[in-house]
Amino acid sequence: MNLPGLHNDHSWDVPARLNMAAQCLSQPEGATAIIDLTGPQRRDVSFGQLHSMADDLARALLQQVQAGDRVGVLLSQSPWCAAAHLAIWKIGAISVPLFKLFKHDALASRVGDAGCDIVLTDAEGAALLGDLAEAWIAESAGFAGDPVGFADTAADDPAVLIYTSGTTGSPKGALHGHRVLTGHLPGVSISHNHLGQDGDCLWTPADWAWIGGLFDVLMPGLALGIPVVAARMSKFTVEGCAKVIAQGGARNVFFPPTALRMLKAADVAIPGLRSVASGGEPLGGEMLAWGRKAFGLEINEFYGQTECNMVASSCAADFAAQPGCIGKPVPGHDVVVIDANGQPTTGEGDVAVRRGSASMMLRYWNRPEATAEKFIGDWLITGDRGIWDGDYLRFVGREDDVITSAGYRIGPAEIEDCLLTHPGVATVGVVGKPDALRTEVVKAYVVRKDGADVGEAELQDWVKERLASYSYPREIAFLDALPMTVTGKVIRKDLKARAAAEAEV
Repeated sequence: MNLPGLHNDHSWDVPARLNMAAQCLSQPEGATAIIDLTGPQRRDVSFGQLHSMADDLARALLQQVQAGDRVGVLLSQSPWCAAAHLAIWKIGAISVPLFKLFKHDALASRVGDAGCDIVLTDAEGAALLGDLAEAWIAESAGFAGDPVGFADTAADDPAVLIYTSGTTGSPKGALHGHRVLTGHLPGVSISHNHLGQDGDCLWTPADWAWIGGLFDVLMPGLALGIPVVAARMSKFTVEGCAKVIAQGGARNVFFPPTALRMLKAADVAIPGLRSVASGGEPLGGEMLAWGRKAFGLEINEFYGQTECNMVASSCAADFAAQPGCIGKPVPGHDVVVIDANGQPTTGEGDVAVRRGSASMMLRYWNRPEATAEKFIGDWLITGDRGIWDGDYLRFVGREDDVITSAGYRIGPAEIEDCLLTHPGVATVGVVGKPDALRTEVVKAYVVRKDGADVGEAELQDWVKERLASYSYPREIAFLDALPMTVTGKVIRKDLKARAAAEAEV
């Protein structure tokens, strides 16, 4: 089985000198790179046009940006979003994907931590940024001129800084090298039943600021010469999804689990797709059975995280799905389950990936202690619990406190910190409450300050205005006291148990 990014023996095919922009722009100039549905009419953007857009931006960036500098990208799905990342990589700088759903405080923590002086964006993004960084409107930031050469970068030179949700303190930046795209190619190919068949065309409703949108769809599509559909969906709807697939001619779709649940609830069938991939949480036998009926094919689940993505996947073209399992290790990635002593086990333990995976981060940005804690010997510890079911990997649960809601991974600490800035809040604990549609909803347990009469709606708005619109607590309960350790830390497991009990009522 030949897979992109790998030699025939499944060792990594990563050249010592590698520039990810060159990797993405290696297709014939006239071939279609992006099918743009963001305007009033469909527009097919060729690789030649995309390259020119990237060069326009690169020429402008070279006036102020040095190799290794961090440049933010605050753009929704669009050809300019792709061009922005390519321009930054082309000159040897580091791109920092940013969500349009982020509000001021969430943007400030990431832009500030990364040290972004410039953010490539649009008018909407510039308004969100305010004075956090110099906002360059991507469509007008560049200027014509001679082609820009590709920086002579190594495979391990930093290229992209993607922020995780995090469970304590501020979100952590996972710094990846130019090899990260190569590391995604085998898993992306497998999850779409060997991507690259005649007529293949990729789309995802996931934002390209997320590693799932950027490196599971957009950049692999460019690198493999598969057209990628760009469409702006401020909110996922069943009707909008069907329209994008029809207009864009998408045949290979990455659906986050929540999108699948919404389609299932509406009992919508979408024919004509060749592959459907999903990742983020196990789907279960009922969802897989529905997928066979609705799509006429098997949904391929895959697994990974920002620090090391696309390390396990299902592939209906190669083997049958196993309900409750997330597939088998993707060739090139050595995935194990280890016990408390750091040794591989056949029982339940921590899912881990051996160093050497091409999609593995270089390190956390400016966090050497956190980087060290992420590894045990040669193994990167995912923080997820798993167990082997034959040669299938079964996901047991998260060891950390990250909340998975509607496909987003949300760190409770950032929400707690935000709520604690409200003058009426004394203490707070945030956990995920089980939810049939969203997997979990954010639930906050709040202790008011003496004399404060703050209510649920006010605190919800407080978070909405400062963090991301998807991460505000959908439910808030007011308590007289929170369960605390002797050192004064909120015992989240007790709150999680309380939330789980509430969900059963």
